[in-house]
Order: sequence, then structure tokens, then C-alpha cells
Amino acid sequence: MLIIKDIDELKRARASMEGSVGFVPTMGALHPGHLSLIQRAKKENERVIVSIFVNPTQFLEGEDLEKYPKKEEADLKICKHAGVDVVFMPDAMMMYAKDEMSIIAPQVRGYLLEGEKRPGHFDGVLRVVLKLLNLTRPWKAYFGKKDAQQLALIQSMVQDYFLDTVIVPCDIVRDSDGLALSSRNVYLSGEEKTQALSLSRSLRIATKMISSGERNIKTIRDAMIDELSQYIKIDYVAIVDRKFQNIEQIIIGDTIILVAGFVGATRLIDNIQV
Repeated sequence: MLIIKDIDELKRARASMEGSVGFVPTMGALHPGHLSLIQRAKKENERVIVSIFVNPTQFLEGEDLEKYPKKEEADLKICKHAGVDVVFMPDAMMMYAKDEMSIIAPQVRGYLLEGEKRPGHFDGVLRVVLKLLNLTRPWKAYFGKKDAQQLALIQSMVQDYFLDTVIVPCDIVRDSDGLALSSRNVYLSGEEKTQALSLSRSLRIATKMISSGERNIKTIRDAMIDELSQYIKIDYVAIVDRKFQNIEQIIIGDTIILVAGFVGATRLIDNIQV
């Protein structure tokens, strides 16, 4: 396994690769959710590149850039054990120039839900993903469905900019208790982790209601809020179609239910597609 921290070295390594290349971008602090992406990339490609880069442009002022979990030694062991061919670990000075061109998220889809709560966040996400896709030139790139809005915007960017990469959405990986895996889960105390289970529990409530025939969005949303408000500070509960447009009732096969909220000082998100 090659560990590369230089862009020119990455370009040389990529040029020497034959066959299909899969790419998994991460910010490190790898957990079984990341591992599932790597394993799928390994299964579907002859070579796999993983990037580990805590991208500063997607953090807003006051967010956890400085304290974001870093586990370099453990991350490299996971990648090596999983059969990764190249781990790319750049720094911010290498990835960004002082006066470079920017990419801006769509003015509607990029500024609702996560984009409304974290204005400019998706500009930074799309900016770094475009750079990484250009550097690694993968056949397929793997992203988790937990960041559903991010995934949708990346898919749009690839389409709008005619990139020769297939974006592969991968299912959310959860703890045995239902909590969606996230690098930020390490911030949670034992009590806070118990409180955080209300996120997945509220989604299960919604799923059960839909399975029983309920289609009214307000009724479902109110039930979710009743559950969540007992344990967390709710940021939003949203029910939209897969283009992130408002809908009047549940559309089976074209609905995403999303939740976001603070457990203590930690902001977590989750979603389910129905």
C-alpha cells in the first residue's frame, strides 16, 4: 500500500495504474461505515484509492475543524488490512491556492436543509470533491447515503460538469442499537449516545406509520418531533422527494425523511428513503 502526501506523486501513481480504479474520499477517523465503502470499492474495482483529508473549506466558523477526530495510525491499518492500493493524505496548503477559482452549490438545492443551517458548507464539499475526482480519475467513487443531500449534489455536479465517474451511493451502516455510524459519535458521552438513539427511533416511527398506510406528511412529522424533542435539540425534520423538493404526501419510492439535531454540543444527522 502506497501512502502518498504529494499531488505530483499521486499523479504518477495514478498514471501507472491499469484497470478500473475505485475511489473512497474520507476525512479520516475511519469506522465500519467507511470500511463498508472501501470493501465495496475493492469488490467492484481492480485498484482502490482512499483519501484522508479534513477539508477546511466545508467547516463554518465555530464548527469542529480543529478538534475533528484524527486517527492516522489506525486509519492506515484499516486501509492496509482492507487491501487499499493508495492512501492519499494531502494538507490544506497543497489542496488550495490563495486566489483560486471557486465552485458554488446550486442556489436552491444547495441552500436548504443542511445548506440553510450551514451556509457555504456545500460550496466547500463540492470544491474538494471536484479536486479529488480530478486527481484520482476513478471509474467509480463511493459515498454514504447518510449525507443524503451531499450525495445528491455530488451526483448533480458529476452530471453537470460531464465527469467520467460513476457515483455509487452506499447504504448507511448502523450500530446494533440503530445509531448511524459517524466519526463525530466519539464526541458523545454514554448518556448522550442513548439520547442520540432518538434520531433512528424517529425514523423507525415514520417507517412504521407509512407501512400502516399513513401518507400525511404533517402527521408523520409531528410524531417524529414528539419523539425527538424529548431527547435532543431539533435542527430540522424534513420530508421531501429525492430531488429535495417539498411534497404534499408520502410518495413510495421517491421520498426521503431527514432529521438533524444537537445531542449536547454534537450535531448529528440521519435519514431514511421510502
